[in-house]
Amino acid sequence: MLGQVFGEQALVTQHHAFPERTVRVIDPFGAGGGVDVIARAVAERLSAAWGQRVTVENHPGAESTVAPALVADAPADGYTLLIDTSAHAYRAALETQLSYQPLSDFVSVAALTSQPYVLVAGARSGITTVTELVGAAQARPGEVRFASAGTGTGTHIAVEKLNRDLHITALHTPPGATDAITDVIAGTAAGRKAYAMLPIPTATAQIQDGGLVALGVSTTRRSRLLPEVPPLAEAGVEGFDFPIWYGIWAPYLTPPEIVSKLARDISNALATAELLEWLNRHDADPMRMTRAEFADFVESECERAKLLLSSD
Repeated sequence: MLGQVFGEQALVTQHHAFPERTVRVIDPFGAGGGVDVIARAVAERLSAAWGQRVTVENHPGAESTVAPALVADAPADGYTLLIDTSAHAYRAALETQLSYQPLSDFVSVAALTSQPYVLVAGARSGITTVTELVGAAQARPGEVRFASAGTGTGTHIAVEKLNRDLHITALHTPPGATDAITDVIAGTAAGRKAYAMLPIPTATAQIQDGGLVALGVSTTRRSRLLPEVPPLAEAGVEGFDFPIWYGIWAPYLTPPEIVSKLARDISNALATAELLEWLNRHDADPMRMTRAEFADFVESECERAKLLLSSD
């Protein structure tokens, strides 16, 4: 009994001292993408607060499921974390076989930020407005294609919602994040990957170069990076509001004391003047949620995706 008491006290002390070594943040996407950029900004602030290294590791592959699988199998000690987009919740809505369960194998730690997507069409498609996109899709139901970063990603689910709101039918052809841009630039309204919903930082250069045409942003506010592009709610898609959002998860059974410390310290990092200014420049809005609110939000986003993916 006495040994058990001392053991519990040692465990509490260990949790209180967390972290005592390097913390790994695992990113399902490639270096330089939107997730990677935000991950490194937050990691820098956490490293300064903790006096410990916080590394960001990119593990893309298998439609962005390699990294979550790695974290699900990691020790539940707080030293291996997952940063992911809204795709983490959306994958749970798909009828696919994964080596992990997106909801039950993780504990939601902290909401990070949300940002608009931009709806784009290839310049060669001849589509320059939402109205023209609807016309192209209605002229050839099920033939016009849209690209995404992968099945179950936010770039997929956002277009499914758009298509449903516009009452059009199109074919989903997911090539991967980088190829999505290439394919849409090369595509035509009559067939190959005419449009996509993309993170704004990913598409800005191609919009400026003229390869992509911006039809609207996916939130009710205008983008600070593309201020001339109207919200889709003003461009013919009434009430449309579908941002990309980011969060942090830990393996299931990570001790509550560690999860609470992670949530608190991440929230404090997001509130620093330096990071707030950085987020503003990158068109990102902090998500003000408690840990419990974030967990509920993730489940509600999973349910929303199920509705969007279900047949009419």
